[in-house]
Amino acid sequence: MNEQNPLLPEIATIVETVQETHNIKTFRIKIDDENRMKAFRFEPGQVGQLSLFGVGESTFVINSPPTRMDYLQFSVMRAGEVTTALHQLKAGDKIGVRAPLGKPFPYKDWKGKDIFFIGGGIGMAPIRTIMLYLLDNKKDYGNISLLYGAKTPADLSFKSDIKDWLADPNLNATLTIDNPAEGWEPDDKHRVGLIPNVLKELGPKPDNCIAVLCGPPIMIKFTLMALKEMKFPDDQIFTTLEKRMKCGIGICHRCNIGGKLVCVDGPVFSYAELSKLPPEL
Repeated sequence: MNEQNPLLPEIATIVETVQETHNIKTFRIKIDDENRMKAFRFEPGQVGQLSLFGVGESTFVINSPPTRMDYLQFSVMRAGEVTTALHQLKAGDKIGVRAPLGKPFPYKDWKGKDIFFIGGGIGMAPIRTIMLYLLDNKKDYGNISLLYGAKTPADLSFKSDIKDWLADPNLNATLTIDNPAEGWEPDDKHRVGLIPNVLKELGPKPDNCIAVLCGPPIMIKFTLMALKEMKFPDDQIFTTLEKRMKCGIGICHRCNIGGKLVCVDGPVFSYAELSKLPPEL
């Protein structure tokens, strides 16, 4: 059998879809070639490009962890021509996938450390894969915490996971929404407030702790300010920028930030790396 080549598209079948929110849909797919599917390997944080024949191709993080390989999971926010067409697909439909692409989270360097995940909206997708991977390898890591927020309860993705996350004794999970909402009762697991404010209320300590955040640019901006206020060093803060990727292989140079290409040098970056680049986020 030939070695896996991420530059060549594989034909895959959608085995299940989940309507996460009004504009976010999750696709669970299997590569049609059973040997290819069994041999498929990737690391948390890497991405794939989904292609719809005759329409185009877009990049999304693989948000199922490599410890759970019944299928590959991608979550798609409807925002343009390709994503709108993808949203029309259903179980049984065919799709092209090129993966894995990009650099993963440096999770091997995080062994023995506490990890604090901060996700906003669809930004939970890349966090989902690395968080589940660390939970599946909990013996190698310290305390694992999650702060996940959205505008309203209806805007939270991965609702089928959330109940398990809140009940998991190995995960300190907190959910927040921007404003009060009917049926949302604040308690030690449910908050009301913007993510940066709730983060400061939770008060994670920077000692031996890695902060991983992903979400809308405005959320990232103010969450970074909160983390800096809490004395987190730049090299202990990580994010992922796969939404900027285009060709995925460093040819088109349309995902550049200064001299860096997100598809080749990322999509995972530490804030120490980003702080040396032009402020384009």
